[in-house]
Amino acid sequence: MCSIFGMFGLQAGDDLTALRRHALDLSQRQRHRGPDWSGVYVDDGAILVHERLAIVDPAGGSQPLLSDDGSLALAVNGEIYNHRELKAELTQPYAFQTGSDCEVINALYQQDTPASYLNRLNGIFAFALWDRTQKRVLIARDPIGVVPLYWGHDKDGRLLVASELKSLVDTCADAAQFPPGHWYDSATDTLTRYYERPWRDYDAVEGVDADRVALREAFERAVHRQLMTDVPYGVLLSGGLDSSLVAAVAARYARHRIEDGDQSEAWWPRLHSFAIGLKGSPDLAAAAIAAEALGTVHHGFEYTFEEGLDALPDVIRHVETYDVTTIRASTPMFLLARRIKAMGVKMVLSGEGSDEIFGGYLYFHKAPNAREFHEELVRKLDALNNYDCLRANKSMMAWGVEPRVPFLDREFLDVAMRIDAKHKMVGQGAGGARRIEKAVLREAFEGYLPDSILWRQKEQFSDGVGYGWIDGLKAHAEAQISDRVMAAADKRFVHNPPQTKEAYYYRHVFEQYFPTQAAAETVPGGKSIACSSPAAIAWDASFASMADPSGRAVAGVHEQALAG
Repeated sequence: MCSIFGMFGLQAGDDLTALRRHALDLSQRQRHRGPDWSGVYVDDGAILVHERLAIVDPAGGSQPLLSDDGSLALAVNGEIYNHRELKAELTQPYAFQTGSDCEVINALYQQDTPASYLNRLNGIFAFALWDRTQKRVLIARDPIGVVPLYWGHDKDGRLLVASELKSLVDTCADAAQFPPGHWYDSATDTLTRYYERPWRDYDAVEGVDADRVALREAFERAVHRQLMTDVPYGVLLSGGLDSSLVAAVAARYARHRIEDGDQSEAWWPRLHSFAIGLKGSPDLAAAAIAAEALGTVHHGFEYTFEEGLDALPDVIRHVETYDVTTIRASTPMFLLARRIKAMGVKMVLSGEGSDEIFGGYLYFHKAPNAREFHEELVRKLDALNNYDCLRANKSMMAWGVEPRVPFLDREFLDVAMRIDAKHKMVGQGAGGARRIEKAVLREAFEGYLPDSILWRQKEQFSDGVGYGWIDGLKAHAEAQISDRVMAAADKRFVHNPPQTKEAYYYRHVFEQYFPTQAAAETVPGGKSIACSSPAAIAWDASFASMADPSGRAVAGVHEQALAG
């Protein structure tokens, strides 16, 4: 994981020396993502800058990655987990210049169409590939948007692309997110969606049984793939179901080196796990239980409310959002990333995505039927790039720690999302017995975790780190934002006006770093209850009057469902 910056559409008469310096200055704003090395490529049509966090092939693998004849220049932020399989399937010879997993993209470009090879990549990525011969640039982003990417145009019409908004905000009046699952081709000036799956339509999955063995095995393969690394790594362990499952599976493979097919001993055979919370938080207690059961070298860190509050401006600057839930959860993650980096760890596996695949949020108890349940899952997956993926990636990468998300592995998604949603719903157990959320996932991993963890009820991360965190943030915002100021919120912020004083406070801080209208529009809006999409508000009449995205807003829904 790194950062990329690209400038395309250079013309005769452009001062390449000045533009090179300008590109370096803009790329430097995101160097926290890649503190290990900076690489620059310049020709008369393009400039590419790469800030590297060396995870695979640290001694080589520097970017931009050039073909042997120099006609291709590639800058990638991400990991291609199936690169060895893709290399073995090449139908034309390609002279690889490095051991980088990402260089296979150059080889695929030379022998296939983007629509074809992009759908063969299993990984997390955002890249810009410059073909010097054709004066053509291809830009692409992974299917879910695990890796961030932004693009826009400068005042002279040049196309700019960057891993983070901060590199474009004052240069591109039209700075925007590059959409996940898409690729752009400058030869035709077209943006094309390449990631389309049959399971997006409920009619395609209706009646498909839940094969728990297939589900478990697909997840094990996903975690195994994502242990690809040449540097020390660990797992984030909140003590909830999702992170604990990631840790449990990783622990089974940690003693062998994934890069040579598990033939040799791992360079770092002891698996380290990391957790954070306020003193006495539910997550710290549960994480300690899970770590002891799994035998990880566990590190549980405490932070104070004041430390979290002090970090808020930096969190908003790095995460580039004013979304309330994202900021609440990003702050402890940001503090944890700093602790992890201080211990020499450069990569962690995390549990993001499970709730969107299996309906883990408590409001899913109110889904009226399997079709609406499934359609909400698809909406949630489509929005992940703006919320949990954005939080995990930017909070961790603020300190040069790469997060990986096995639940969002492409192969696992296909297995998990083609299950009929009726098997994921509460109240669909044998004999009509009520079941806890994500029961099908829990059942697939019976015996992997202590029951107190395997059947632990969902805690949103911002709740699990300690309930005093959210309460304190609300109280702080109440003291900072007057009633008079709040009453004029829709005049001050015409786009996505904040609905609470806490939201107003975050928006005010965001505006200091990202003052443009385009920047404000990169953050989605709409009402939410306990992380729901706006559409799911209609599931229960009581949801309409609730504005707080915390899971506690619907804390009683679990007991109501069990009693129903």
